[in-house]
Amino acid sequence: MRRLLATFGAVVLASSLTACGLDLNAALPYEVKPGSIRPEPSLSGVHVTVGSKDFTENIILGYLAELALSAAGAKVTDLTNISGSNSERQALLNEQVSLYWEYTGTAWISYQGNDQPIPDEAGQYDAVKAADERQNGVTWLRYSPVNDTYAFGTTEAYAQAHNLRSTSDMTSFLREHPDQAVFCVETEFASRQDGMPGVQATYGFPTTTVKTFGTGTIYSAIANGTCNFGEIFTTDGRIAGLNLRVLTDDKKFFPQYNAAVTLKKSFLERYPALREVLEPVGDALDNQQMIELCKQVDVDGRDPGEVARDWMVAKGFVS
Repeated sequence: MRRLLATFGAVVLASSLTACGLDLNAALPYEVKPGSIRPEPSLSGVHVTVGSKDFTENIILGYLAELALSAAGAKVTDLTNISGSNSERQALLNEQVSLYWEYTGTAWISYQGNDQPIPDEAGQYDAVKAADERQNGVTWLRYSPVNDTYAFGTTEAYAQAHNLRSTSDMTSFLREHPDQAVFCVETEFASRQDGMPGVQATYGFPTTTVKTFGTGTIYSAIANGTCNFGEIFTTDGRIAGLNLRVLTDDKKFFPQYNAAVTLKKSFLERYPALREVLEPVGDALDNQQMIELCKQVDVDGRDPGEVARDWMVAKGFVS
């Protein structure tokens, strides 16, 4: 059963968000009870508005946070599925949402204007967190192992046939078999220095043919043999749905995009228990689990709130 929070605060918030082009959805996916997440007296009745971006993974992450906070006793308002990263970010800066999951690489490059990523996950997180606190009063909870970055993918059958697990394995194979160097990539990725030209220079693999497609088409193009290798996102549900293998970026060329809850530093100082409620949820996730959760939505057609609830129950966070 969906639960509607009809409060004066929600009405006021709806008015301000609608003026900014954001649509308020105050319904939480499911009523849950505490599991390992126990009621937290300092959060009892506290209004927390949770946002998310408008793609499957981030929507699922938003629901995970909502369910955790609800189990802890907070009064949660759902504002998942905000269109565009910049809109979501501005909603946080303007305090129209209390928190949402952001990615270290997105903040470092898109919001903070850096053009050189830091290859180490912890180093990238530390740099982003320090800059965001200093410049914007925004802090980051501990980052999750979920790292939604770029990689090359191929079919599981092709990878097994040629013993391919990493981009270096791919490079060695293609140097011996250059006729197999058929790639599918996005148009922009084909020419960007942090895309195909840069990664090719870093690893030194040959390319016989480079075909350009839209993002969604690349996954099916790999699966049906149109290309042997393609540019993919490392947590996309179609990886599992189409039985693809992610090749490890062993030289760490691509930026790190670890997910972490972001919120105003002042809000965390007011409610420090948010950390102990939300950080264990992020810790319990990894790329393989996120691929499966996204597959359940994008391939199997399940509701993201239902998928989030079932995972939280399975992990014992809620009941």
